[in-house]
Amino acid sequence: MIGFIRGRVAAVEEGEIILENNGIGYRISVSDISGFQNMGDSQEEITVHTEMIVREDGMTLCGFRRKSDLMIFKRLLTVNGVGTKAALAILGIMKSEDLSRAIVFEDIDAITRAPGIGKKTAQRIVLELKDKLGDISGIEPEDIVFAGNTKPVSAGEDARTEALEALIALGYGKSEAAFVISQIKEDFEDSQDYIKTALKRML
Repeated sequence: MIGFIRGRVAAVEEGEIILENNGIGYRISVSDISGFQNMGDSQEEITVHTEMIVREDGMTLCGFRRKSDLMIFKRLLTVNGVGTKAALAILGIMKSEDLSRAIVFEDIDAITRAPGIGKKTAQRIVLELKDKLGDISGIEPEDIVFAGNTKPVSAGEDARTEALEALIALGYGKSEAAFVISQIKEDFEDSQDYIKTALKRML
């Protein structure tokens, strides 16, 4: 169908934009409307990666500025009970890499922050997609690298792993704790040093 459209944002409406291309205005449902708010009066052309959703009651063109967000959107739609509205809601509160982290570390709470997403739905997303992240982003879950650090959190880093488990036991979300641990550039041998450093940054 339509892989992408390049044009200018002619209008911004609730949950939608109208992207003008060669005199045609394409109505596109988007996950994060805030990224388009200041483009209504601009002549700047942007590229929106799109997916046409066809249902019995009509067709919806969904669009994303980043191809990675489109790819994980399409994967979300394969999860039982996750429709277009739910998938857009999830990507409205987190980028594809944030969702990938939440899935890898089974951070159900992070996913349920999306409007209309309950615990059971979040659990299905984790269960059905955890082993399929390679299909989404071209990388395997254990290869995920967090922003600002060239070294992923892995089971081989015993002290980091122990610190991560301790923070989760203290009540911190899995993705939040993993991100903070990954930002620590020092190589400590004792997990307590990671925990103390992480807590200082999280308080």
